[in-house]
Amino acid sequence: MMKLFAPIRTAIIGFGAVAEKMHAPLIDVCPDLALQAVVERHENKCEKRYPNVQTYRSLESLLEEDAADLIVITTPNEFHFPMAKMALEVGKHVVVDKPVTIFSKEAEELQELASNKGLLCTVFQNRRFDGDFKTIQSLLQQETLGRIISLESHFDRFRPQLGENWREKNVPGNGVTYDLGTHLIDQLVLAFGSPLSVWADIRMQRTHAVADDYFDIVLDYGSLKAKATAGVMVNAPTPKFLLLGEKGSYQKFGLDVQEAAFKAGQRPEGESWGVEEPKKWGTLYLENETKQWPTLAGDYRVFYQNIAAHLLRNEELLVTLQEAITVLKIIEAAFQSAHEGRKILKKEGGW
Repeated sequence: MMKLFAPIRTAIIGFGAVAEKMHAPLIDVCPDLALQAVVERHENKCEKRYPNVQTYRSLESLLEEDAADLIVITTPNEFHFPMAKMALEVGKHVVVDKPVTIFSKEAEELQELASNKGLLCTVFQNRRFDGDFKTIQSLLQQETLGRIISLESHFDRFRPQLGENWREKNVPGNGVTYDLGTHLIDQLVLAFGSPLSVWADIRMQRTHAVADDYFDIVLDYGSLKAKATAGVMVNAPTPKFLLLGEKGSYQKFGLDVQEAAFKAGQRPEGESWGVEEPKKWGTLYLENETKQWPTLAGDYRVFYQNIAAHLLRNEELLVTLQEAITVLKIIEAAFQSAHEGRKILKKEGGW
């Protein structure tokens, strides 16, 4: 494998809303990465904002011209596997937007290919760096609530009308489970490890829906139950997190502030990035005391900073493809559970 030097030539494949609002700005502010190429089939939106970027109409043409060393794939889920495989086969490092691939077997094939070639292949899991989840991790590490018995993680919205996004179409890898479910399950597994069993209720709740728009997935750890749930018919406040322990509870409403900042076009810079104002902090309910609990600052910038540090200095990866494979297998078990109406037990040796 050829040694890389900073800044690493980076390309984005697909320039939809997530790439435009999140991936491109995060790459642009990372001093060890240089956004130099993009694949857009019909437009040139990226190079209008980033004049040094060269636009290509296909991944094949970008690879033929050797335009980048790091390939970031943000296309719809059904294209993740063939595009990542194509990039790896010609010696490129790859970051794929979550859930990485539709099937765990595909992700395992990418893992083997990357390993054989000495290349990086991993998944963009930005919500590991949400301020509220970092706060949950801190409470667990400090044992503030003692022995934990339950964690509920919600991502509820009110979108009763069907949209035009590909995730709501009848295409492979559609639906809210492969979208938000990937984030929430990844957080739960990071916090507690691989569960003993999975139970799930996955539905299409909106009229004429062709993709799942609701899930309630329970990861059973024996003495601890972790639940991930999301729906698009919720027009009332529900907690983002509810953590229950022997010494008390922690409840947090509202989403991490970074997403709204990205949507507003704010550049991810400065010490105030990802800092939540005190009025939005969660609440800690102890036996004889109730108080606001400061939310730790979130920071999605850490993801690409770590990618660059790994490629340049061999620093340990914070998000690995093996972790993404575990999440995919749990999602596959969740769909099996919902279809068969039963709990799915972990197999010997893992999922």
